[in-house]
Amino acid sequence: MPIVSYEGEGKVVYEISQAYKGSYYTGSRTGGRRCTSNVSANMDGKNNNDLQFESRFESGNLQKAVKVGAYEYELTLRTDLYTSKHTQWFYFRVKNTRRGIPYRFTVTNLMKRNSLYNEGMKPLMYSEHDATLRGEGWRREGGDIKYYRSSRSQEGATLYCLTWTFEFPHDDDTCYFAHCYPYTYSDLNRDLQRWTSDPSRSQYCKLRALCRSLAGNTVYLLTITSPSINPALAVGKKAVVVTARVHPGETNGSWMMKGFLDFILSDSPDAQLLRDTFIFKVVPMLNPDGVIVGNYRCSLSGRDLNRNYRSMLKDSFPCIWHTRAMVKRLLAEREVLLYCDFHGHSRKNNVFMYGCNNKGQPESKLHERVFPLMLSKNAPDKFYFKGCKFKVQKSKEGTGRIVMWRHGIRNSYTMESTFCGSTLGQRKGTHFTSGDLKSMGHHFCDTLLDYCDPDNTKFQVCVSELQTLVREDIMEKLRRLGRDVDPDVNLSDISLSDIESSTSGSNSSESDGLPAHLLHMASKFCQKKKRLRSRKERNHMYQKRSSKHKAKSRDAAEITETSAQTTKSTASKSSGKVEVEKRKRKTKSHDSPVSQPDVVQTSTTEKPVLSYARKPETVTVKTQLINRLPTSFVGDFSSMSHVCPRHATVKTREPAAGNRLPLIITVIERASVPPLSKDNSPIRQHPPPFHNMLDHSNDRSRVTDHVLKREKSFTYRPLVPAAGTKAYSFASTQKHVETSTVDLQLSLSPMVRRNSRRRQESLIALVTSDYLDNVLTKPKKNKSNSITSLPSLRKSDSFTTSASEELVYCKQPPV
Repeated sequence: MPIVSYEGEGKVVYEISQAYKGSYYTGSRTGGRRCTSNVSANMDGKNNNDLQFESRFESGNLQKAVKVGAYEYELTLRTDLYTSKHTQWFYFRVKNTRRGIPYRFTVTNLMKRNSLYNEGMKPLMYSEHDATLRGEGWRREGGDIKYYRSSRSQEGATLYCLTWTFEFPHDDDTCYFAHCYPYTYSDLNRDLQRWTSDPSRSQYCKLRALCRSLAGNTVYLLTITSPSINPALAVGKKAVVVTARVHPGETNGSWMMKGFLDFILSDSPDAQLLRDTFIFKVVPMLNPDGVIVGNYRCSLSGRDLNRNYRSMLKDSFPCIWHTRAMVKRLLAEREVLLYCDFHGHSRKNNVFMYGCNNKGQPESKLHERVFPLMLSKNAPDKFYFKGCKFKVQKSKEGTGRIVMWRHGIRNSYTMESTFCGSTLGQRKGTHFTSGDLKSMGHHFCDTLLDYCDPDNTKFQVCVSELQTLVREDIMEKLRRLGRDVDPDVNLSDISLSDIESSTSGSNSSESDGLPAHLLHMASKFCQKKKRLRSRKERNHMYQKRSSKHKAKSRDAAEITETSAQTTKSTASKSSGKVEVEKRKRKTKSHDSPVSQPDVVQTSTTEKPVLSYARKPETVTVKTQLINRLPTSFVGDFSSMSHVCPRHATVKTREPAAGNRLPLIITVIERASVPPLSKDNSPIRQHPPPFHNMLDHSNDRSRVTDHVLKREKSFTYRPLVPAAGTKAYSFASTQKHVETSTVDLQLSLSPMVRRNSRRRQESLIALVTSDYLDNVLTKPKKNKSNSITSLPSLRKSDSFTTSASEELVYCKQPPV
């Protein structure tokens, strides 16, 4: 267990800056993400023996690499964006390798207490040289592996380290290291293109966009079923909902999903029977934003999506909100037989399921456990039934499994696959490969056929076996508690939740709460509460203010002496007499209503004569300007050409009875501003904020103003709209098109059009003052004549990344 070096020690060979907190979504779109590289100056290729690290590619998340020894490196993983937690997934590239040298890598900021790395799990390695020469892909490599507690901490949380050694097989090779078999958003797009481009598959497989993610990436929805000639048969079909990759770092869920889709879209008779029997609704990647940026658990909202299935924040969790809405619509149309979400588990081996215990239904007791038991029989060397849990915990109420179960889907599951391997049968002590994970998708389809077999013999056998297993678990539980064991115990008298432990998944309570971008916006408007002061503090502040006020009033009086003798007297005598004289003068001024003279002689004796003079009253600049005006105007403003027309409505006031004088309005005319002609003025009334923009010279300047404009061309540049909406445009200097109808969407959700009829809406466009003269003089036209439609947005044909000077994109290794 190597000791982690202190901050600042070692040589930084790779470092990228943290995510910019101001732009939450724009850096997580297909094509790469922008980030600056702050690497050392000596990273110039092969001039030294330092390894060259890189993670600025899809799903990469290495933030920093420090060389602390000749062949030893400390690695720091980037946390999930807009969080300070969730570091488990890693994926990075290494160049400038040397063959036969044992390098040591230590990841220093992992968050979980325990890991499967202490039970024999190894990191994954991919060599481009071996892939080219031998056709070898990802494989488990590494020695001296240890997962242990670190001496560092982060925001009060304990950190953990993972260390391993590795000898590169070739010189100057390019190698990749990963926590699990990578499956990126680009991989999904390539697979979808392969599945949907087949004309025969397109008859029973329909691909559409469920919604757009926060970054604008498409969340795909596949509908798979055989076309039915008879509409009555189509209505009677049951539905099966399958989702995956709600946690972006659990790539094994995507490999199980790929195996499931490969089987269900194949030409095998079992796949044809499944398509004839069911309607499959499949969401293969629920969190594309997190997959692209390399998050482990959260989306760009900084929250765990699998804890927000009950949330009503449609714009913050669009993928989850639309998935739940899709299931609700499906339940209104037909029965949903099964819901399953594919996940990965970091602290358990094998494959297992989490379900929900159906309470209050004696006729369906233990039926939710039949499907996992059948799956364990179809995959005995991978699926572990005793690892399944069916407890509904309060902390997991926001998961998809429990929310769908409460909507009425009795068979609602989360299928968890280990990151490591199997402890069962012939596969005991071996790692899972990508082929093993895909085979679980095949077994899932086989179990569906067994579960819905018209001959329910298998179903009844499983129910009786479950009764025996549950009875044995109850007996064992009672023995451990020291209670008397009744052999004739009734299962209905004991809650099955009492004999099960909790689902020991990852605790995402630290990711609960509002999304990170909403908290960022709220912090701008949040003001600190004013602290209430005590009585002692208030009295002290009052005395301090009163003393300052007295000192200021004393400084305002100017004391002058009339002879040189007074100076000598004031210097020799105490200040007590001066204070007495001041008090006498104040009392006299309060007693007499007549104002005192400016100079007061205190006595005719030999005492010094003191004179007190007041400061002259200050006159403001505004008052001085008004006093210097030659004349004032009383009358109608319409007779004056240099007065703004909006003042023309002001009327004079007739003198009233008594000594009241008429209202006099003083007009200040600028000497340097020539009067504007009322007839030639193009703008009769301008908003006050634009007065400073007006040019009062003879040649009038163009003032940019936002006005409502119709049937005029305006410059624009296209943007990617939300799914289901039309393209919209705004001002730019690229090209001119005719004004078109704009769909204003205030959310990221798509607007599903039930028919092809275009909506007739009024057009609002932003234009400059180029058309101001024509608009103000022409009469209004009919709004319905100006409505046109924009051409449909052309989808991008490629999902691959594009290289530029600012972006570094690495070639994705094939699997």
